[in-house]
Amino acid sequence: MLCVAVVLAQQLAGLVWAMLVAAIGGGLLLGLILKDKHDLSSAQRIGPRLGYRVAARTRGRLYRSGPIGKAGWGTYQLPGLLASTRLIEAKDSYDRPFAIVCWPRLGHYAIVIACEPDGAGQVDQEQVDNWVAGWSAWLTSLGHEDGVIGASVTVETAPDTGYRLGAEVRHNAAPDAPAVARQMLAEVVDSYPRGAAQVKAWITLTFSAQTRTGRRVDADEMALELGTRLPNLTQGLASTGAGHARPAAAQELCEIIRTAYDPAAASMIDEAKATGQRAKLRWSDVGPAGHQAFWDKYRHDGAWSVSWAMTMAPRGEVYETVLQPLLAPHKAIDRKRVTVLYKVLDPGLAARIVEADIRASTFRVNSTDRPSARLQNDQAAAEKTAQEEARGAGLVDFGLLVTATVTDPAALPDAVAAVDRLGSQSRLLLRPVYGSQDSAFAAALPLGIVPESHLMVPDSIRGAL
Repeated sequence: MLCVAVVLAQQLAGLVWAMLVAAIGGGLLLGLILKDKHDLSSAQRIGPRLGYRVAARTRGRLYRSGPIGKAGWGTYQLPGLLASTRLIEAKDSYDRPFAIVCWPRLGHYAIVIACEPDGAGQVDQEQVDNWVAGWSAWLTSLGHEDGVIGASVTVETAPDTGYRLGAEVRHNAAPDAPAVARQMLAEVVDSYPRGAAQVKAWITLTFSAQTRTGRRVDADEMALELGTRLPNLTQGLASTGAGHARPAAAQELCEIIRTAYDPAAASMIDEAKATGQRAKLRWSDVGPAGHQAFWDKYRHDGAWSVSWAMTMAPRGEVYETVLQPLLAPHKAIDRKRVTVLYKVLDPGLAARIVEADIRASTFRVNSTDRPSARLQNDQAAAEKTAQEEARGAGLVDFGLLVTATVTDPAALPDAVAAVDRLGSQSRLLLRPVYGSQDSAFAAALPLGIVPESHLMVPDSIRGAL
């Protein structure tokens, strides 16, 4: 097309105009072809910048809620991608309450499974290998689950408020205990929270309400169906090292989201639990009172956050400890959230994808007389993936989001530098989600967001660019 345009310009307007068309067309073509280390072209980098400027002019980066806010509801409604969500609660076959996050427009329903991972400390390598194999089998089983369109694993580290330990000690302390023992326990309760950290994990599954016959089921029908399938899903996690897996109730999910947007609320929630009370939260009250999305950071209530997205997964041999540096608590980060997003692929589609990968890698190797070691390694990896898929292994697309939150804006540069170092130690290439920090923050929450369903530009067109 460019050559045709140059020839027409020369015939109609002369050589000067032809050279001008060639220069402009060549620049545009290079902008689509040349990519940086994050595999992003100039066109892909310009898009977020333009969108951010439009949002800045229309004041779309600002959000104020509550009785005197501008949201219009008079409540602390969740902003952005989560504004249209609804929360309902049902009971599964074991009579356990579980929360369902609904997107009425998209027809998506998400359930959250709270886990208590056992950890790999003092565990034999054989047991760790069995856990890895169990996790692989569980992900494979999702490909055979009707309606599953996405899954995510969220691991959050945060400082321990100490109220839980204090309540446990007071509840179990013997009334006739010696004074020395009581004094020692009091010192432990007072000093333990200063250096302790909480580690929490959730697994979120997102289902589509669209049945194979084309009919969309309503929320009541979906709640009944998910209630019958949830026990089998939680039991399958027993062999993955997830520990005690149970569905998260609506009140628990409200506390998770409330604390994410306002970390100061964690102390009040834990204090209420320690005194035997329960913070009664509604879904319409868990959002921030205000937020402001900047180009490279996000301010929400009394905290500041920065979110990153993985642009390159670890290359070469990947062991079970590859993400350990990134998942561990860090003293420079008040609250850190790491979320792995999975896109479950149908077994039939997975077979076509692995065959296409083999053809593409073989073509790249045969198209040069001296193929590089990386091209040869990619070809070997594609062939091995095809062999494993033929033996029954599942195939998933995955991504990773990291969110670091601090309560003091002066500590934000240290937190950013810490995540950059931790990403390198985990052999990940991370890039801040420039211009979409508020959306990335919401996508990293355990709420089952399927990012590609919320894109203004279809994923197929973005991939072509």
